Amino acid sequence: MSLNAFANLCELLQVQGGLDEDGHVGIGEQVATFMIILAHHTKNRSVQVRFYRSVETISRYFHKVLGSVLRVQRVLFAKADPVPEDCIDPRWKWFKGYLGALDDTYIDVTVPRNRLELFNKKHSSARNVIEWCFGLLKKRWAILQNLSFYPIRIQSYIIIACCLLQNFIRMNMDVYPEEDATVLPEHILVGDDTIVDEADIIDVVESSHEWTQWREDLATEM
Repeated sequence: MSLNAFANLCELLQVQGGLDEDGHVGIGEQVATFMIILAHHTKNRSVQVRFYRSVETISRYFHKVLGSVLRVQRVLFAKADPVPEDCIDPRWKWFKGYLGALDDTYIDVTVPRNRLELFNKKHSSARNVIEWCFGLLKKRWAILQNLSFYPIRIQSYIIIACCLLQNFIRMNMDVYPEEDATVLPEHILVGDDTIVDEADIIDVVESSHEWTQWREDLATEM
């Protein structure tokens, strides 16, 4: 993030996010600490050494800035337009009402031989772009690349905050180097060892009968 963008972020969080100075830690340091933790998946004790603050202080201001970022989501949240009901574009008309059917990226595919392959082909055009966007997001914010040591509620807030900050950077920087970068497995950084409650880990999402039947019906209609 450029210095100008960082200054704009501090001002936004102060004016509209309610972030303030309490006489101990300035707004710039609060935001910098928060950004370092998100961008590098740095533990509080590592940030403690860098800023000469206690672990309790680092944790307190992290949650304080996190709350401020969430409060400015009305400014930074990009509302996607759903696929309209009258859409006739053959790429997206099957996904009416959906959010995230994105254009501009295509991959070579084999001509589908049955209804299931046709469904996968139609869906892949949108999915390929979405996966690329998430790849860029995780590349910039290393905290999204590994298991987190925060409670599940805070983890969900962190994901939202990273998305909002990603939008802010795109809005405030003319040059965005990650846009032209290739997202490869080697770009995924290995963070610090973390402790997480196994009960908070979601490793399997089973398909329901209703969803399977809906997908089958849509494939048949195509």
